[in-house]
Amino acid sequence: MTPSADARPKAVMGTDMRTHLGATQIPNPVLTASGCAAAGRELDPFLDLTALGAVVTKSVQLRARSGRATPRMSETPSGMLNSIGLQGPGIDELLRTDLPWLAERGARAMVSIAGGAVEEYAELATRLRGARGMVALEVNISCPNVESRGEVFACDPAAAWAVLAAVRAADPGVPVYAKLSPDVTDIASVARACVDGGADGISAINTLLGLVIDTDTLRPALAAVTGGLSGPAIRPVALRCVWQIHRAMREIPILGMGGITSGADALQFILAGASAVSVGTAVFGDPNAPERISHELANALASKGFARLSDAVGFAHQSVDFPA
Repeated sequence: MTPSADARPKAVMGTDMRTHLGATQIPNPVLTASGCAAAGRELDPFLDLTALGAVVTKSVQLRARSGRATPRMSETPSGMLNSIGLQGPGIDELLRTDLPWLAERGARAMVSIAGGAVEEYAELATRLRGARGMVALEVNISCPNVESRGEVFACDPAAAWAVLAAVRAADPGVPVYAKLSPDVTDIASVARACVDGGADGISAINTLLGLVIDTDTLRPALAAVTGGLSGPAIRPVALRCVWQIHRAMREIPILGMGGITSGADALQFILAGASAVSVGTAVFGDPNAPERISHELANALASKGFARLSDAVGFAHQSVDFPA
């Protein structure tokens, strides 16, 4: 049951929660996470989409995609494993229905794009140029549950650079964020390659590649064998990645994500260097989670003496002189 307005936590007065996606100012640092609520329709009955920093759409591709075979979800301790496989209707449908629907409600959209080749990313960015209500573009180069591991461009700095350079050359007209995988040896080097290619910011992290064995069938629980692990179980890994990227490039904005279920969780990401956060898996159990977490984060910041969110970004790095 959805809590009443009176039962929901309220943000304290005076906490300045404004932040930026690249050069675009947004009033709230809490966004949805790509893949967990399509384009926001499922969450619309439970929260005010216009109050969020932005709705991050499910990664869209040039053509409709049916996704992976079932079963493609499995619960895990403090999380879940999924191999949805980027199922979706394609860019034409997003432009025809989903983005206008968000714009009509006054919600900001951060559109996530994915492709199997550099040219596909460039074409998507071109098609989205000038899309109403779009305030940023998230370039998903890191989805772990696609058929070809060669499509995970984030595992190779040179490949990551090529995708971001192509998107930047297409000039989508909005800030561009590169969504990175934690399944690499040095995530900071991949982030640097993306920025060198033209990214305005970094989204960190995507899910981790994982596996579950069903001890009744004695076979993998997912038809695709492996899938993306999300939820609270991955939060320490996500925080480590945000910390390392911020430490390497303090001037680059980071959209942090990975197992955020409370304002205290979100605060950890802000202190590690994120200037905004995305909430994903938590919405399956609490569809009001992004709005609730926003209020909890504002209260947490105020309780620690921060009058502005921006003052807390990267605060945990102060006086830390050991390597990341």
